[in-house]
Amino acid sequence: MDGYPRFQYGGFWFSLVDPWPEYWSRTWYETDDVYVDYVNDGYYMYNRRHPGIGVAVNVSF
Repeated sequence: MDGYPRFQYGGFWFSLVDPWPEYWSRTWYETDDVYVDYVNDGYYMYNRRHPGIGVAVNVSF
C-alpha cells in the first residue's frame, strides 16, 4: 500500500486507488464530508460536496 494515500476508519484501512479529482479542494480530507459505498463489485469513496464522482478504494483490515 506504500505510495497510495490511505486512512483508517472503524478498524478498516482505506487506500485510494484512483487519483481524486483536481477540482476537489487541497484540504478535502480535512474539510469535506466523504463516504465509502460498495457499487458494481467495488468500493468507491464519494464526496458529498461533489456528488456523482466515485474514487476507487481498496479496503483492508
